[in-house]
Amino acid sequence: MELERLKIGDREILLLGTAHISGKSIEDVRKAIEEEKPDTIGVELDSQRYAQLKQGAKWEETDISKVISSGQTYLFLLSLLLANIQRSLGEKVGIKPGMEMMEAISRAEEKKIPVVLLDRNVNVTLKRAMSRMSLWEKISLLGSITTGLFGNAKNAVSSEGIEQLKDKDVLNKLMQELAKEMPSVKEVLVDERDAYIANNITRTPGKKVLAIVGAGHLEGIKKLIGKQIDVSAISRVEKGRDYLKIIGYAIPIIFFIAIAFLFLTKGTGVTITAVAYWIIATGALAALGALLAGAHPFSIIAAFIGAPIATLHPLLASGWIAGYVEAKFKSPKIKDFHELRNLNSFEDFTKNQVTKILLVVAFTNIGATIGVIVAFPLIASLLG
Repeated sequence: MELERLKIGDREILLLGTAHISGKSIEDVRKAIEEEKPDTIGVELDSQRYAQLKQGAKWEETDISKVISSGQTYLFLLSLLLANIQRSLGEKVGIKPGMEMMEAISRAEEKKIPVVLLDRNVNVTLKRAMSRMSLWEKISLLGSITTGLFGNAKNAVSSEGIEQLKDKDVLNKLMQELAKEMPSVKEVLVDERDAYIANNITRTPGKKVLAIVGAGHLEGIKKLIGKQIDVSAISRVEKGRDYLKIIGYAIPIIFFIAIAFLFLTKGTGVTITAVAYWIIATGALAALGALLAGAHPFSIIAAFIGAPIATLHPLLASGWIAGYVEAKFKSPKIKDFHELRNLNSFEDFTKNQVTKILLVVAFTNIGATIGVIVAFPLIASLLG
């Protein structure tokens, strides 16, 4: 067990880095509490994750139609992605994720030591991550699922490998890789939380404070503890980027202006060709997205028919149409909701009707978006 010891005035801050699926981390927590006898214990949890660890995630309470209509498809998939990665790795080594945090809370309650939840609300974190993600990063996220990330993680990591993840250099290297692949996600999941957790540790009362955090956060937290940090901006969900709304309204305006211009200057034949380009590009690529998600044939047809219209309506999404049809033909059963905590591969995602509907929505939306990108240059080529 290695503790990072920091002095802030007459206070001592002890940082214990852990792996969230490590048996040794549980032992380290016990030892730190027994030997150091802290006045206060802080844990890298928020109230929602604490409740989930205590009671289990209640996926069966999910309203799938609300997830789709509120535009939270990617958020829900990301939540499942993170939860199942940790669950799969935990099964490999026989440790439930987050048990070192629960051990700390249990020991603190026994010894009547105050406990502080240090982390930012998980929904705020995930929503901020999704709002920052570019189209390419969202495609990468879905790619993580389609390439069998769960199965690979489960088969490739041993208990010894889990312990190695506590090494600061290993985790920092992983963080750097995450920054390259999804820089906006790394900023929200790591950098912002470092600042938020460091601020809470600094404000935690007690002469000796023991803070138990993931090893990957240690370096960032150490640099920020004791500093004045304004966390108000990172404690709320950002509103959607205004330029995305502008683009949503600009697409139909540009399209109809181009069509009107072609009709007046080039005639009916060229205008019909331009409309055909739009229908084929948006419809075919949306249908391809639905196909890749393993959608029902009627859902694929709905994606093809709906995308050319939905892409011209700023308040509609092509995926909603395909997802609605998918839900009509294959409505989720109670067992599908229960199985949300046991998804190990892309095949599992496509077999579970809850996640299959969400994948149909997500892939159709991405296909339709790419279709718009393809269609405009084709139409522009007719303007010359």
